[in-house]
Amino acid sequence: MSARQKLLTAAAELFDQQGYDATSVAQLCAAAGVSNGSFFHVFRTKDTLAAQLYLAALEDYHAALIAALTHTPAAQDGIASLIRAHLNWVIFNRREAEFLFNEARSSWLVHIAQSQAEENKQFGESLAAWVRPLMETGDLHTLPMHVFVAQLIGPVQIFCRAWLSGRSSDTPDKHADDLIACATRTLA
Repeated sequence: MSARQKLLTAAAELFDQQGYDATSVAQLCAAAGVSNGSFFHVFRTKDTLAAQLYLAALEDYHAALIAALTHTPAAQDGIASLIRAHLNWVIFNRREAEFLFNEARSSWLVHIAQSQAEENKQFGESLAAWVRPLMETGDLHTLPMHVFVAQLIGPVQIFCRAWLSGRSSDTPDKHADDLIACATRTLA
């Protein structure tokens, strides 16, 4: 495993255990088994490392959602597939989800602004390739994409954030059928 991968793995673990602020570069190096010099050769700062970890989680999350649309499902099936994919990704990738949804800081994101913009653009284009034809046929309501996504994922995200923060002990998928029914009534 490369020094970069070792550091990313160590960071994911340490940030999860003790948080970003409490984790030092020295702790990251010790956990990864790399020298301080290796750290700064791979990442300029701890923020740069955190930004790369954030981007990796974002890419994985987007890939899970787009995979739910690989068979170009009809409107209602696609809504259900996207919501279940979101819920499953959060449940099975809890550490990454917590980091992605709760730990993002603008100081990190400056390091990946271009990559993040490109990733979001690719995700948006992939989602739009499924949505637009269904809007044209009237199977989905015609909405701007950002409104469509907000209506689709927004309520689901509330459940996920409550579970991730410990405010709810119910796994987010407990109410999946209700969330799907609500999104279907709103969007289809």
